[in-house]
Amino acid sequence: MLNIKKIGLVLAVLPFQLLAQQSPVSLDTVLRRIERNNLLLQTYALKAESFKHKAKAGTAWMAPMVGVGTFMTPYPGIEVMDERDKGSIMFQLEQDIPNPGKLNAQRRYIESKGLVELAGKGIALNDFKAQAKRLYYTWIVASQRIQVFRENDKIMQMMKKIEQIRYPYNQSQLSGVFRANAKIEENQNMIRMQQGDISKAKAWLNSLMNLPGNQDLEIDTAYIPQFFAESSIDTALLAGQRKDIVQMEQNIRSMKLGITAMRAQAKPDFRIRFDHMSPLSKMMPKAYSVMGMISVPIVPWSSKMYKSEVKAMNYEIQAMEKQRAGMLQESQGMLYGMQYEIQSMQKRITAMEEKIIPALKKTMDADFVNYQENKLQLTAVINSWEALTMMQNTVLDEKMKLYQMIVDYEKELYR
Repeated sequence: MLNIKKIGLVLAVLPFQLLAQQSPVSLDTVLRRIERNNLLLQTYALKAESFKHKAKAGTAWMAPMVGVGTFMTPYPGIEVMDERDKGSIMFQLEQDIPNPGKLNAQRRYIESKGLVELAGKGIALNDFKAQAKRLYYTWIVASQRIQVFRENDKIMQMMKKIEQIRYPYNQSQLSGVFRANAKIEENQNMIRMQQGDISKAKAWLNSLMNLPGNQDLEIDTAYIPQFFAESSIDTALLAGQRKDIVQMEQNIRSMKLGITAMRAQAKPDFRIRFDHMSPLSKMMPKAYSVMGMISVPIVPWSSKMYKSEVKAMNYEIQAMEKQRAGMLQESQGMLYGMQYEIQSMQKRITAMEEKIIPALKKTMDADFVNYQENKLQLTAVINSWEALTMMQNTVLDEKMKLYQMIVDYEKELYR
């Protein structure tokens, strides 16, 4: 009965242990977590929401003015000849009534600034995604380097053992043992360096996902970044994809709404005032005064303000449109150039992986066989090993450059 309870307890705990095991996180998952959890990205939505409330605040009226005082009352010490000259107690109510057209135009202008902020979020997200990809690819390449160094370590350990065995029989020199040992330690230092790069990439990726920098994280190190070149890059495609162009278009739209709001300044505002007089003399009746007022913003000394502002904003819009066209043209040429450079890099890496490294590996294997048969000195084997190792590291360097170029291409395409 006791054994059955133990088995049941193990079966109950097992699923939680399996869930606790760290599973590799794909690049797409990392990018989704950044988009969902990154705190800096959340600020853009909050700023956009603030503009909505600012737009609502912009349609509010000014508070009414209420006053109380005296009206036509004589100064103290002056003799009043008639009861009617005692004056009155005056109550005053005044309200400004803004033009609805002005308020609505201003509201639309302020709301458009929120869309500009949301477009800015797209730019920031594109930058964060590019940063995350660089870190992810750095981790992948570092893992591949560690695999190469660990394979090299096995080879050097074997050569060290052979040297140690041969030395008592005067078939090798003691310096060979020391040299092999030095190469082993050098190799271990290279592994430690790559492990440091992985730890740094892990901490930065966690921070981008709004997680503690020291939290456990494993990635899919078998992932191979792929390059997908756009068959045709035209300015219309870039205008729809590039986040900075989208933001610029939102800025242009916002400025056009600003012009509309500025032109609405030519519309008049209104004011109404009500005065109530309560005479200090019973002989006089109570009286009131109602006055309606309207502003005249079309007079020359007032209209030149908004007319000049409209002209300035029109020129600024024209400059932004020219800048937009120039950015699209420049990006088109840049992206085509990056495509050719990436394709050339891919061909170089393929040649090194399929031709140069296999040839160096065969050379290394042949030299090692001769070394085992005592037909070759350790120095020659180490030279072959260093040539192979250098080429393997060169390939990984070129891959890292290739991955960075792919990231830059994608960032430029969706900037």
